[in-house]
Amino acid sequence: MKKLLEEAPDVKAYLDGTLGALLGSMDNSGIDKSVVCCIATRPEQFEPIFEWCRKVRSERIILFPSVHPADPKCIERIGLIKREGFKGIKMHPFYQEFYADEQRLFEMYRKLCDEDMMVVMHTGFDIAFPKERRADPEKLLKIKNAFPKLKFITTHLGAWQQWDEVQQFLIGRKIYMEISFAFEYMSPETARKMLMGHPDEYILFGTDSPWTDQEKTLKELKKFRLPEKKLERMLSRNAASLLGLL
Repeated sequence: MKKLLEEAPDVKAYLDGTLGALLGSMDNSGIDKSVVCCIATRPEQFEPIFEWCRKVRSERIILFPSVHPADPKCIERIGLIKREGFKGIKMHPFYQEFYADEQRLFEMYRKLCDEDMMVVMHTGFDIAFPKERRADPEKLLKIKNAFPKLKFITTHLGAWQQWDEVQQFLIGRKIYMEISFAFEYMSPETARKMLMGHPDEYILFGTDSPWTDQEKTLKELKKFRLPEKKLERMLSRNAASLLGLL
């Protein structure tokens, strides 16, 4: 936590990064389950992350391990993750140094399709890095068109701080996006317009805890006065469907 806060001094941590603190936040906010996404910043981190995920997963904490695209065993790793019962993986183009539409990732995308697994990817810019176009909306649309069956979940309302392009390329299409760490950086009018313009079944609640507060994000979301059906799908049904919990 200390190292991450040093990388982004303008960001506040609402929790201490422990599972206990997360569970306490969930209890306070009325959240039943959280998906915890891990990041392997080097290929050799796969095994310790994978073992930690196996150890700590529970009825309320759902884990997504991470595969590094530079790992020569990355395809084999995805199969192992699937066999262990995990539903998806997390990738981050800045910490893992890739561009989302690189050809070397296409074999991974095919394997994820074959295994019917999700990939949650950090999309857009990142507050801790220079603004580089590693996973911008046009690249994401290219991936979606190449792999229509891929359960690709974009983060931060499509692409962090690239929301004009999200509206141009992604809003209204059958592309999953979760809402974390976005409302603080855009006008309420823009946020509501984007949420209302996207298909109900392709929006997911998310908070990027510990970097935003779960209860606060819920309250901010409810201020938009979204239709009850859309809100219910965002907060529960869509994630439950993807995770096989219905």
